[in-house]
Amino acid sequence: MRASLEIWDVASASFEVVLQSPRHIEAPNFMPDGQSLIVNCDGGLYRVPLNAPELIRLNSFTHTIINNDHAPSPDGRQIAFCDKSETGKSCIYLMPATGGRPRRVTAGLPSWFHAWMPDGQAMVYACVRDGDFAIARADLDGAEEVLITGPHHYDGPDVTPDGQWIWFNSDRSGAMALWRMRADGSEPEQMTDGGTDDWFPHPSPDGAQLCYLAYDKDTEGHPFGVDVDLCLMPQGGGAAEVLQRIHGGQGCLNSPCWAPDGARFAYVRYFEMTEEEG
Repeated sequence: MRASLEIWDVASASFEVVLQSPRHIEAPNFMPDGQSLIVNCDGGLYRVPLNAPELIRLNSFTHTIINNDHAPSPDGRQIAFCDKSETGKSCIYLMPATGGRPRRVTAGLPSWFHAWMPDGQAMVYACVRDGDFAIARADLDGAEEVLITGPHHYDGPDVTPDGQWIWFNSDRSGAMALWRMRADGSEPEQMTDGGTDDWFPHPSPDGAQLCYLAYDKDTEGHPFGVDVDLCLMPQGGGAAEVLQRIHGGQGCLNSPCWAPDGARFAYVRYFEMTEEEG
């Protein structure tokens, strides 16, 4: 598949293509200065400058199985990411945003990073503990607090800009839907109706909106290689808008993806390669 790295502009309801590549690019994050994106590709992390787009690899030393769970810290100095080179299971690490030797954060395995708390002093992530899926919060020293757990699937946590709400997706009501809860784990509330299988909610930094992926109902998991809807809804709840139908699924929108001003967000769609590209 050919990857097309794109940015959606909310006001104009249009997108621009930043970069296309025969390599498998995934999960774009905006850097806090809004001047470049971070993506994963071929087991590594890459910076993509928006003024001259190209894939510039960041040195992660021996960590070479990096997946699509990553994002820069709010101050832009560090990147949190997941890798299983060292442990064989997904584990969260931190490294300098320009590249450098990573340090391990989470002791428990597996753990999948998803978002930073707005103050940059803690992170939220999905994990499996004692056989159950959970959403957890950890300080940067690795202290862990499991917020919500149980026999259902919990995934994709992201945090509102005021730090008051954690959004996530779960099948606790039957269908995979979007939920939110208070930052302490209280007041869980279902926010989409289960008409589609909804994944990876990302609140905008201006507090206004939230983008996510909607799979066709009864899709198993969040696979790659299927058509999905790119959706937008009010952060306070309400009717969702389908922006466009794109091909991909896994890798399109896994990580925090909004520009700092909340006016744009980045994603990846995929196309069949031509014979020349293949």
